[in-house]
Amino acid sequence: MNATIALTKPDNITLNSLPRAEYRFFRSIQEAGHDWDSAAPPDDIFLQRHFLSAMEKYPPVGTSFGYLVFYSQSKPAGVALCQFKYFKGDDNIQELDNSDEKETCFFNGLARWFKRRIAGMASADILICGNILLTGEHGWHFNNKFIQEKDAARALENALNDVVKIMAGEGIRIPVILIKDVAPERKFTRNNFIKSGFTEFDIQPNMVLELPFKSFDEYLGAMSTKYRTRTKRAFKKFEGIERRELSQEEIGRELPVIYRLYKDVASNAGFNMVDLTDDYFTGMKTEFGDYFQIFGYFADGKMVAFYSTIQNHQELEAHFIGYEKSLNHEYQLYLNILYDIIRLGIGSGSARIIFARTALEIKSSVGATAHPLWNYLRHQNQFANRFTGTILDYLKPVETWLPRHPFKENGAEISE
Repeated sequence: MNATIALTKPDNITLNSLPRAEYRFFRSIQEAGHDWDSAAPPDDIFLQRHFLSAMEKYPPVGTSFGYLVFYSQSKPAGVALCQFKYFKGDDNIQELDNSDEKETCFFNGLARWFKRRIAGMASADILICGNILLTGEHGWHFNNKFIQEKDAARALENALNDVVKIMAGEGIRIPVILIKDVAPERKFTRNNFIKSGFTEFDIQPNMVLELPFKSFDEYLGAMSTKYRTRTKRAFKKFEGIERRELSQEEIGRELPVIYRLYKDVASNAGFNMVDLTDDYFTGMKTEFGDYFQIFGYFADGKMVAFYSTIQNHQELEAHFIGYEKSLNHEYQLYLNILYDIIRLGIGSGSARIIFARTALEIKSSVGATAHPLWNYLRHQNQFANRFTGTILDYLKPVETWLPRHPFKENGAEISE
């Protein structure tokens, strides 16, 4: 499984008027080595070799990896991350099991039954170009000095097709390719994927909070009276809860509780492709030190919640969290976690916080705004691919939410 494979497409693609595009497929990030380092973006830790190496050491359950390096005039000019994951719809779409069957009407029950049947049939090994641990454009990068966007999209698609063939030659059938998290402004990329038979779809937007504030007090001062009052009420409920950053030793000691709380929250997500192993949190702390932080919350000496973050240059990534659901209302655990992440982001000098998907309305209530991201899925069987859009419509989790506007606009209160 450690082979390095050189791939060329002399007839299908031209990069910057070159007669052919060359790209190589590696089975480990260390084999991609300095070529990967040369082409990877310096301002994104999630495409750096150190982070990808840590993922290989502590991978999500059932996930393996591959790496594409693209070359222009024999020089590294682009990279793409491949993740291989077995997907089974009725396992990964959690909302099928979280509804109360006793309180539903007949038609809702019938729709749920049909959705469960469709989900049960939707199972396959998937090649994912992107990172299932993160939200955002952390799947590939091309140096536009050498490879422009329209050419990069075609090169990426051709390379992914070749990876599927390589896996098939080893007896691993991958009928589905998923390209994850493409920003709306990438029009050439999006059009290329659609013309190539991919179905474009969104799941939930990425919630992002910009941080023009010099202090947490300035952040609070920018809020309308209504939301500032709500914030103070949440702080009041949190009195008596001890919060502190956890050391490597403390993470190890509290790991059984951390993992249980993470699993409890993850099981409530409408769509979840990630199942972390129990050594993920200790492993990430070992690998990244202060760049990876876990904060614990304790009531009477017992951990009741935690959150984790990763500092990605000017962005603070709100990573995995967990909390006792039975205590959430009493202490406003989740809302206070969001405020503490904001406090940390401002204190670290971050330009923005990436809150990712899920819990959209409460994240908007602390100032995060929705940034749509598009995904692209194609079944390799042309007949089956015709029904991809229909199946996705049935399987997509639906979260009805109302965007909130906590900040004053030009110093004036905003009524909602």
